[in-house]
Amino acid sequence: MVRLQDLELGKAKDKNVEAMIRELRDKIPPQILGHYDRLRIRGKKGITAVRNQTCTGCHMRLPLAVVMTLMHGTDIQLCDTCGRYLYLPNEPESQAAKKK
Repeated sequence: MVRLQDLELGKAKDKNVEAMIRELRDKIPPQILGHYDRLRIRGKKGITAVRNQTCTGCHMRLPLAVVMTLMHGTDIQLCDTCGRYLYLPNEPESQAAKKK
């Protein structure tokens, strides 16, 4: 979903953007895609990263159980405050800060 959001927001510079978007959307279950689309229609990002146990979309602290579920990869999670889908970025916070 992160890749889909990047393509839809125009962050990716690929030739076949529309084809890639269609392919990614076909892989996502309709219920999840419907919720994601409702957020996007309202001008919000549909998926956001979790950093330091905080949703980067609304900057509210998340329960530890939500973060642990994301770490285990057993289920998808929504932010209780803003309703966005949550994900853990691949690189640790310290490495992301060094790149800037």
